[in-house]
Amino acid sequence: MILYWSHSGNTEKVAVYLQKGLEEGGFQTTLLKVQEAADIDFYDFDLVCIGAPSYSWHPPKPVDDYLKGKFNSYKKEGRVKVNAPAIPGKNALIFCTYSGPHTGIREAVPAGKYMGQFFEHFGFTVVDEWYILSEFHGSEENSTLGRMGNIKGLPSEE
Repeated sequence: MILYWSHSGNTEKVAVYLQKGLEEGGFQTTLLKVQEAADIDFYDFDLVCIGAPSYSWHPPKPVDDYLKGKFNSYKKEGRVKVNAPAIPGKNALIFCTYSGPHTGIREAVPAGKYMGQFFEHFGFTVVDEWYILSEFHGSEENSTLGRMGNIKGLPSEE
């Protein structure tokens, strides 16, 4: 399962690249926007990938609301347990697009860690966090003069 939220298309590109790579590796995937995934039960999948941009060190509100909704639902069902025991075979991959014009990747890490905490509370093992440098759409200055240099055109398939 690959879930994502994308405003400018950066995170969607990464989600599509991820799907392509997994399918080339022989895995079956489902790709959904977060806003289409209300009825998805994470526990039905061995791997849940979730991606979002970092907006001022946080995932965007639709992603935050989605994850909080899942948390509240799973907690009510008794799936969120004290000590957050890992459930064998349940894994999550977090991916976060960012531009980092001020402090680089450190602008994205809090958003990725935050999203990962939901999955750890669900008993999933977060197998990795990916931080993908991406163009800052709508700001030439942030895309060319920021801490990360000229990031126009990113992400790319390379």
